[in-house]
Amino acid sequence: MRLLNKHVIITGGSSGIGFATAQRILARGASVSLIARNRIRLVEAAERLQPLINRAGQRIEIATADVRVRHDVSQAIADLIQRAGPCDVLIAAAGGVQAGPFQQLDDQVFRDLMDLNYFGTLHAIRAVVPHMQNRRVGSIVAISSVAGLVGAFGYSAYTPTKFAIRGLMEVLRPELKAYNITTSVVYPSDIQTEVGQTSSNGDSSLSNQQPINADRIAQAIVRGILKRRFIITADAQSSWLVRVGNLAAPILNRFFDRPVKRSQQQPKPHEDNTPPTGLV
Repeated sequence: MRLLNKHVIITGGSSGIGFATAQRILARGASVSLIARNRIRLVEAAERLQPLINRAGQRIEIATADVRVRHDVSQAIADLIQRAGPCDVLIAAAGGVQAGPFQQLDDQVFRDLMDLNYFGTLHAIRAVVPHMQNRRVGSIVAISSVAGLVGAFGYSAYTPTKFAIRGLMEVLRPELKAYNITTSVVYPSDIQTEVGQTSSNGDSSLSNQQPINADRIAQAIVRGILKRRFIITADAQSSWLVRVGNLAAPILNRFFDRPVKRSQQQPKPHEDNTPPTGLV
């Protein structure tokens, strides 16, 4: 798929993977529409992207919406389509994370992360699919994580949301293929954001390697869209996990058990309960 003169909508587009991908998309001659909750950050992001416009007809649009609310997302996407034309590519990059020992996490944390990561992705996809089906063309990219391949100590609220995204995209792949709609799922590991924190558009540090710059993920996403790849990775670790994650489960489980054992040997209640970093 070529991106020249296409309209790309990105949720979570004001920062992290979403913003980095917007930069790469603009360089390919496409128009970009950004969706996020914070209007001020959206305006700032659009201003930072403006100098990257290099072709007549290219444009940058923004819309404020809470991806957890289906009506908000549907309305935002409908407005953007009206302003900038049909959505050729959707990149669902909005997401967040909260780590902590399972028994110490409030029930609301599990609900909130599922609403943001999974339903936020689902709502955006459901908003664009009818238009893409009618036109019989399109590309949908969802951001999972290596946490959607294997689980690790301390991320019991976060990991299921990324498994859910992975499952959704695997189900949609053959169904939407019949309408010439390409689906892709991205498996980032740790991402270094512009504010110096480790995140996958909100994820905290999840592996034992150096964080990957968000632009490297963005580059992989654009390459994946162009080559119509279903699985998108940007580093050897993620690629390895995608290929052998299930087969390597016994080895990985022994690796993940180490921080659990260490935490059991340390003094409890008054100590810092932040889970140690582990590969996810």
